[in-house]
Amino acid sequence: MLRTTQTKASFPSQAVLDVEKASYEYGLQVAKAIEEEWFKKDSGSNKYFVNKDNYHRLRLYARGEQSIQKYKDELSINGDLSYLNLDWRPVPIIPKFVDIVVNGISERAYEIKAYTQDPNGVEKRTKYVENVLADMRNKTFFQEMQRITNINMFNTDTPDDLPQNDEELSLHMQLDYKQSIEIAEEEAVNNLFALNKYDNIKKRIDYDITVIGIGCCKTSFNTAEGVKIEYVNPSNIVHSYSESPYFEDLWYVGEVKNVTITELKKQFPQLTLEDIKELEDSKSNKSSYANRENSPKKESVDVIYFEYKTWQNQVYKIKETATGAKKAIERTDEFLPPKNPQDRFNKVQRSIEVLYCGVKIVGKDKLLKWSLAENMTRPKSDVTKVTMSYNIVAPRMYRGKIESLVGRMVTFADMIQLTHLKLQQVLSKLVPDGVYLDADGIAEIDLGNGTNYNPQDALNMYFQTGSVIGRSMTQDGEFNHGKMPIQELNSSGGNAKIQSLITSYNYYMQMLRDVTGLNEARDGSKPDEYSLVGLQKIAAANSNTATRHILQSGLFLTLKTAEALSLRISDVLQYSNTRSSFIQSLGRFNIATLSEVRELHLHDFGIYLDLMPDEEEKQMLENNIQMAIQKDQINLEDAIDVREIKNLKLANQLLKLRRRKKFEQDRQMQMENIQAQTKSNTEAAQAAAEAEIQKQQGIAGSKVQINEAQLGFDIRKMETEAQVKKELMSYEFELNKRLKEMEMQVIRDKESSKEDRKDKRTKIQASQQSELIDQRKNDKPPKNFESAGFDNLGGFGLEQFEPR
Repeated sequence: MLRTTQTKASFPSQAVLDVEKASYEYGLQVAKAIEEEWFKKDSGSNKYFVNKDNYHRLRLYARGEQSIQKYKDELSINGDLSYLNLDWRPVPIIPKFVDIVVNGISERAYEIKAYTQDPNGVEKRTKYVENVLADMRNKTFFQEMQRITNINMFNTDTPDDLPQNDEELSLHMQLDYKQSIEIAEEEAVNNLFALNKYDNIKKRIDYDITVIGIGCCKTSFNTAEGVKIEYVNPSNIVHSYSESPYFEDLWYVGEVKNVTITELKKQFPQLTLEDIKELEDSKSNKSSYANRENSPKKESVDVIYFEYKTWQNQVYKIKETATGAKKAIERTDEFLPPKNPQDRFNKVQRSIEVLYCGVKIVGKDKLLKWSLAENMTRPKSDVTKVTMSYNIVAPRMYRGKIESLVGRMVTFADMIQLTHLKLQQVLSKLVPDGVYLDADGIAEIDLGNGTNYNPQDALNMYFQTGSVIGRSMTQDGEFNHGKMPIQELNSSGGNAKIQSLITSYNYYMQMLRDVTGLNEARDGSKPDEYSLVGLQKIAAANSNTATRHILQSGLFLTLKTAEALSLRISDVLQYSNTRSSFIQSLGRFNIATLSEVRELHLHDFGIYLDLMPDEEEKQMLENNIQMAIQKDQINLEDAIDVREIKNLKLANQLLKLRRRKKFEQDRQMQMENIQAQTKSNTEAAQAAAEAEIQKQQGIAGSKVQINEAQLGFDIRKMETEAQVKKELMSYEFELNKRLKEMEMQVIRDKESSKEDRKDKRTKIQASQQSELIDQRKNDKPPKNFESAGFDNLGGFGLEQFEPR
């Protein structure tokens, strides 16, 4: 029969034998202590429902569905709301901020990286590094030997891409080196994530961390379904006290589930009909926490599923055989070695952490399950440790109290809702401007057409023309105090209240942004048109920084889940009925890794996450790349390689490395160009010198030939000249001879002529002398002796001296 828990319970001592720890009574005492700690009533409430109600309240605020009773109590007078006709629906302010954070986190992608840390994997990595180092140090020698002997002495397949220094080697090991078994492990973990739809689970976890400040998920393994990842509602969690945001020091943890009696019977067939009848009649834990709105119905019960961490002694009896060998025999921790040393028995033991799984119905002295956990997750680097199936994180927890982003906004969201209701109240009381009509002021007014000036006529004239008729004096001649019978009534006193409420609304909205760090630049709701784009990006980046703890908490759970899956893969490959289907599902992605997958359980892996950079980080990296390209510090291929790296730190390191290599390549190319130019200039100078020599030789040869030709020409010329001179001399001799003969003839003729003329002159002179003598004697007049034919003396004519 099921019994109701009545007495106060405490945790049993762990300093007992393993047999006692495995007993039903020990497990029941542990379950009672957990129930006592979480369901014990203190001042009319208990820890479990306080957390559950608080998380429920925060979730309602995150949905914009919080209770409006507090607002009604604030505006009511003695509980009376009959004079208020308001729209009580909450203003959905908080959901906007929650969506900004959660959706922003969902956009941050990540990659799971695995590296082997078992001796075999470390040995391969070490050997590879040693081979690369050997190739780096002997690259020149190996290349020369390969050129001489045509034998490849390099240990690596790509000697042309060898790192140049230790920094490049470190970057090469992080970016390029990957063992096939590591690739297989990464694909196996990603495959399990895909099979369990972890992306949907992670969105719910990110939402929980944002709204209630805590997130949880669970990994499990069974031979029927393999590895499972389950979302756990933090409202249902029970755990030991912890001050760590990552709950690393838990020694018990579990969750409360509302299970139907039919499902409970399927899970635990040992339940008798009497037990089930009692559960139906008592409505399960009615005596423990009845009178609650969310208490279980008759068809279901609340059950605690928990894990309890303790230790177990592994004891071995060491027996020495007759041959001197030693044999180890497993024993319980009750085994005691014999006191007589001649028995050749010895005891060896060690303590390891173990998990006990328990299931208990809340409010009943009925323990449905208590046994040593199967398929416990143990790090292969330290098999004495054990990890629990639940991974929990609460980034803003202090002394067990959890703070959330929505919790910071609740106060100001309430004030915004009250301001909104007050604004409705003021608007409902606003009336339009009216007029005041003094009936006595128009009583004695005659329009002159035989009709009186009644109030209706006065109002019609006022509203249609804006004019009004009045009298300053009464008929008795007294001052008329109603000389202005119509006056406007200004009823706009509510405008100041409305403006004040709007200012308050904006104030509380700004307070929401201040306490959360979600400024206008984060969601782009109110960008400043005068603000620079860079300043807006800085503001958005600062807002991302304010909520980075939520992102990191979600990634922490992802990392812990990936580590748990990495360890559980060994269970799948060794024990699960789904081994074949698991291996085949991996083959859909990469057939080359199938052989490695079968050996995954032989290796130990370290898991880490590469977080994709956000838009701001991508932009910073892209700016660096563009600056390097513009300055011709990297090539386009280098920019493509840098962009493909998701880790921002490694991307910047690769960018710096490629810039340095590009600088060295440019300098080497410049030196080669200088050397090539120098060589070219030398060869050109040498060729020019040789050409000059050949030219001079050609010129000399030509000169010799020319001289020889000139000499032959001169000789021929001289010969010709000699011949011509000879002929000329001969001709000249003949000419001279003839001339001489002619001269001699002329001379002879001249002499002959002279003699003849002389004879004639002599004759003339004798005649003239005789005539002169005759003139003197006879005294005759002068006689002219000139005559034609005698004017030339010796060939010289005197006629030229005559006057002209």
